[in-house]
Amino acid sequence: MCGKCLLGLGLGQGGELVITGGGAAAEPPPTPAELAPLFPAYEMVELIGRGGMGAVYKARQRGLDRMAAIKILPTEASSDPAFSERFSREARALARLNHAGIVNIYDSGQAGGLYYFVMEYVDGLNLRQLIRARNTSPNDALGIIAQVCEALQYAHEEGIVHRDIKPENILIDKRGRVKIADFGLAKLLGVQLGDITLTNTNQAMGTPHYMAPEQWESPLSVDHRVDLYALGVVFYELLTGELPLGRFALPSQKAAVDIKVDEVVLKTLAKEPALRYQTANEIKSDVQLLAQRPTRVEPARRGCIAAPIYRLRIAFDPFLPVKRKLYGMPLTSNWIPLGLVSFIWFALYAGDGDDWLLWIVALCGTVLIARNTKPV
Repeated sequence: MCGKCLLGLGLGQGGELVITGGGAAAEPPPTPAELAPLFPAYEMVELIGRGGMGAVYKARQRGLDRMAAIKILPTEASSDPAFSERFSREARALARLNHAGIVNIYDSGQAGGLYYFVMEYVDGLNLRQLIRARNTSPNDALGIIAQVCEALQYAHEEGIVHRDIKPENILIDKRGRVKIADFGLAKLLGVQLGDITLTNTNQAMGTPHYMAPEQWESPLSVDHRVDLYALGVVFYELLTGELPLGRFALPSQKAAVDIKVDEVVLKTLAKEPALRYQTANEIKSDVQLLAQRPTRVEPARRGCIAAPIYRLRIAFDPFLPVKRKLYGMPLTSNWIPLGLVSFIWFALYAGDGDDWLLWIVALCGTVLIARNTKPV
């Protein structure tokens, strides 16, 4: 999708990106004016989003004259005495993620008792806004998912699991490039596998509708496959505009998509991790193959009377502007089916018209030619 199309999807007043989180903040976030003294190197422009993972502000870095996004983590995080050590460790790990499909972290630290990340500012919109606009074609969805898979594969190879993949965390800039935000924040603000002394107690991390079953059952033992499950939920929602809740309909039953898409979505949403795709690259390969398949064209629906009449016209009307094939062979002339049937009935007329067997042969021959003369 081009930048012009993105800007036409209703970005709100001023066309700014709004990042919404999985839940409401516990208390109103600081205003840009309140934060300005804490960040003298930045000109705080405005609050652009808030949620359970904190608040995000648009800011201009004075020295480099570039835009940045400053994420202020929830104030409850600073109440944990072990959070400072965990924050420093996780920030260093996240800063090592250097990929075009992942929002870069420029800086991190603590100011005025608030923990923060300074991140790359993405001028565009998030996937939630695209889903609400319902202006995304199946091919657009396949392209978006393929880009997300590429970024996830890189992060997983680096040993980083997102744990909170959802439309709000998938950003798209004006050039249509996909970037994943908030990598590792669910882990940072929740629990950390194998290091209970530096974390909270047994606590599920993520946004409920996008969480894999094992995130609820055993949150301390999840792996990268929870991201693949969440991506399946996002994929379904991007195609249909709905969440795959309960006994949900297949994507091909809700939208004009290839039936093969159903297989990909269902495999990502498998309850057992072993039955899902095992890597993001596997999903990317299947999605790219689907993108190369021809777009499904729905046949025109006709009534019980119009349908057989149209079938007869395909077989015997040489003036109907439709290319035909007879028994799989392309017809060089539209007169061939009509000529064959005419010959059969002429033979019946020239023979004994009272012979019922000849009538059966003529009728069966006409039906066979009509059924096997099909549009190309």
